[in-house]
Amino acid sequence: MIVAGRAMPVLELDLQPNHPPDRPFGLMLDALDDLRPGEVYLAAGCSPTFALWGELMSTRAMRLGCTGAVLHGASRDTRGILRLNFPTFSTGRFARDQRSRGHVVDFRTAIEIGRTRIAPGDIILGDIDGVVIVPRSAERDVLMQALEKVEKENLVRLAIENGMSAGVAFRTYGVM
Repeated sequence: MIVAGRAMPVLELDLQPNHPPDRPFGLMLDALDDLRPGEVYLAAGCSPTFALWGELMSTRAMRLGCTGAVLHGASRDTRGILRLNFPTFSTGRFARDQRSRGHVVDFRTAIEIGRTRIAPGDIILGDIDGVVIVPRSAERDVLMQALEKVEKENLVRLAIENGMSAGVAFRTYGVM
């Protein structure tokens, strides 16, 4: 699966024992219904004890033109999501849903995953090798550098296919 789009960050928190939210799932249903075409649902902020995404959410997101989901946490309903061919990137799978375990407390707000800050509208790109975030403020420079590197890598590939050693190719083109 491949995902590309603009970030729609969602802040998810664990529910505290004996403190049910006023609304099941908190603002999750609002966040889901607020997705726009070309956006990626990006959720983070809670413990890894329940799934943040599933098949029904994928179905709704697809209907709204969302390009994928990226979760700093688990997803569920994997067979259904694969059947839908909806790009979903997560840290793993977990059968438990979030209803009595977590809730969305905010969306379209900056969030952090590790030391990476993700703001609404940042670019998200992901494939089998992982997911990257490109801040809106740096997207032009990052994309130009990426295109330059791909061009050089293509030259290296051709040179190696034509018999050049890896060492000479690296010294010649500066990439490997």
